[in-house]
Amino acid sequence: MSATNASPGRSGGIKAKHQRLVLLVFALVALIGAGLLAAYALSKQASYFYLPADLVASPPEAGRAVRLGGMVEKGSIKTQPDGVTIRFIVGDGKARVPVRFTGITPDLFVEGSGVVAEGRMEGTTFVADNLLAKHDEKYVPREMKNMTTAQARQVVAQTK
Repeated sequence: MSATNASPGRSGGIKAKHQRLVLLVFALVALIGAGLLAAYALSKQASYFYLPADLVASPPEAGRAVRLGGMVEKGSIKTQPDGVTIRFIVGDGKARVPVRFTGITPDLFVEGSGVVAEGRMEGTTFVADNLLAKHDEKYVPREMKNMTTAQARQVVAQTK
């Protein structure tokens, strides 16, 4: 018998059906790997939000970036001798957390107002890198303070 009598389709390579299966498995493995890599990167960059009671009950590991939200207690804001570092206490009615911040505070940052501090725990003190001051629900922009409700609605409707 000669080599010309070999059965057709038996060229020794991988069949097209098997090639597609191998490609599909490879793509699936690559997709799962990319998802795991993204999840790992996000877990290292995620900034968790804590209320003072949560932070006191189960503090995060040292150096982990977190957000602390609560009310700035009245009479607690103290400016340090360097003029740019302040210390204050954030509370939620259940617990209190001392906070240290170095930098320029937002205009809305006052005693008795809401604040979200971004930073990390160092011992029992929260060291804030950034402060986000919150205004209350009754906030009205300066430009709209002397307007009636009807005038204010008209201005809002014009801006939409």
